[in-house]
Amino acid sequence: MTDFQGLTNQLLIAMPALGDPNFHHTVTLVVEHNADGALGIVINRPLTVKMGEIFEQLDLAEPAGKVSQRAVLSGGPVQQERGFVLHHPTQKWESTLQVSDEIGVTTSRDILSAIASGDGPQESIVALGYAGWTAGQLEAEMQANAWLSAPASGEIVFTTPFKNRWHAAARLVGVDIDRISPEAGHA
Repeated sequence: MTDFQGLTNQLLIAMPALGDPNFHHTVTLVVEHNADGALGIVINRPLTVKMGEIFEQLDLAEPAGKVSQRAVLSGGPVQQERGFVLHHPTQKWESTLQVSDEIGVTTSRDILSAIASGDGPQESIVALGYAGWTAGQLEAEMQANAWLSAPASGEIVFTTPFKNRWHAAARLVGVDIDRISPEAGHA
């Protein structure tokens, strides 16, 4: 099972009929999927929390410029006090999971310190919380047509405006998501 790739480095695009308010119209980057389950970060739900508040809570010097005004995302309903930084994996950090050549996720404080001092990754987003699935749960949701999946795109993860990510992710697999019925069902 070491070659099991599952849906790692895929975007999960919530189908219009997905009724769970935690995931309505969300795009979730799957950062790890193995036989034990899956972990993902929702990438299109900005909170009212700004990066400046995170720097202040961690006693980090607030940087000049726009970094402090960047939105923090709600990464999912699990452990919402825990932070995740999605970034280009061009530098080494204490606790990084490399999702692909284009995307890494770091949970250690050193990356936030580097971002605050202006030495962090060129592009990054910070999320609080994550989405988690137990063994077989995500596979069952895929069979129930709760999600579309598309290969992750650095452009969507880092630069597409949050409000456009749901539609843009669906277009990666040629789907106009507005044309999909909001009613659940199988053909």
